[in-house]
Amino acid sequence: MTDPTDAERYPTLSDAGRALLRRMSEHPAAPVYRNRSGNRLLAEELPGLANFERETLSAPVGWRPGAPPDWIAPLLADTYRRVPHFRARGAAPARLDDVPTISRADLAHDIAAFVPDDVPLDRLINFRTTGTTGNPLLIASHPTVAARYLAFHKRALARFGVTLRAGAGEVGVVLLGDQRQCFTYVSVTPTMDEAGLAKINLHPGDWRDPADRARYLDALAPEVIAGDPISFATLLDLPVTLRPRALLSVAMMLTDGLRDRLERRFDCPVLDLYSMNEVGPIAVADRAAGGHVLLQPNLYVEIVDAAGRALPVGERGEVCVTGGFNFCLPLVRYRTGDTAALALTGGEPVLTGLSGRRPIRFRTGDGGWINNIDVSHALKPIATAQFGLHQSASGAVTLRLSPHAMADAPAAAAALRSVIGDVAITVEPIAGDDKILQYTSDLADSLSA
Repeated sequence: MTDPTDAERYPTLSDAGRALLRRMSEHPAAPVYRNRSGNRLLAEELPGLANFERETLSAPVGWRPGAPPDWIAPLLADTYRRVPHFRARGAAPARLDDVPTISRADLAHDIAAFVPDDVPLDRLINFRTTGTTGNPLLIASHPTVAARYLAFHKRALARFGVTLRAGAGEVGVVLLGDQRQCFTYVSVTPTMDEAGLAKINLHPGDWRDPADRARYLDALAPEVIAGDPISFATLLDLPVTLRPRALLSVAMMLTDGLRDRLERRFDCPVLDLYSMNEVGPIAVADRAAGGHVLLQPNLYVEIVDAAGRALPVGERGEVCVTGGFNFCLPLVRYRTGDTAALALTGGEPVLTGLSGRRPIRFRTGDGGWINNIDVSHALKPIATAQFGLHQSASGAVTLRLSPHAMADAPAAAAALRSVIGDVAITVEPIAGDDKILQYTSDLADSLSA
């Protein structure tokens, strides 16, 4: 298979957009961009995206906790008709409560069984997510699905009084990572008049000079910076002078302490987004609302117990979702692995006490630190359905593998040692329930402050 051409990566690219791509990639302080990517959006798809954004920004999340909305019944009928995994179960149940829950492990086992029969394969895209809990996962998607994320980010930003203005010749968003291995690229956003987008890695290994990190960020002057708590903690240590209009924290739980430090430093709202690659942006934290306010009008959320039974309002359990905007991966009663309770605040469903995936770092043998994502990359070649890593207060680590993968224990220990260095490593099988917290540590400094 040949690599796509720039015409395939950026079908609507103008001369101004091409010049911006060149400026971002060829700046004297630019990082080593290790990958190439693009929006792949066709001109005829842009009006539909504009309509989707207008509807998303204006539509209420109209359902109430414990009362499935009217669109659930036709969704069930359609999903049971078009999606192989659900069709194999027989007729669609009349009630959502009667649908068995599914989990990340189900998707990881056979993602193709969850893709509708009539999704055109010629535009289908996929990407791999390591996550911080559960199995590595391949996600089925489409260029327009990826582009729809922006509508929910705009909805979240509008809640805090921010309306995006970046356009032609300007950089709209910089996505930050901080790990030894990171997918990095530059692109443009056609639905924002080709404003620039850059995914960069703050790890020093991706830069000719570590001091270039601050110089490059200041030169791009992005309107919004998105990242996770680990990359934002690194950003706080850089002598940048840029003033973004907002910071978006995604993928991991953001502590109040780190959010307060970021807001003081950059004098802008810092949004804590609850988002998953399988579902997209689910909710945004709002202290005034007392929790995470839901963002998707067509996503129904339940709180369920271990048996998959819906719990009453206010009772804590696992977040379980139905619906969404990814037509390549319709989800019905998908267990997220995160826990919360549901409340109704000001007429809006709110997730309270959300306990999600926490950013964990591990102390290396030489006293440094590595990101949990570096561990995921190191163990990627190991044929295990899932794994868990725990670091004790002494610095020793215990790696747990699926029982079927224990034959690869020596290779897994060697792969882990390649990133964590000279620490005591024990490898043992996962026992009991297959829902494990993937990364844990007893070290006080393992969490971003």
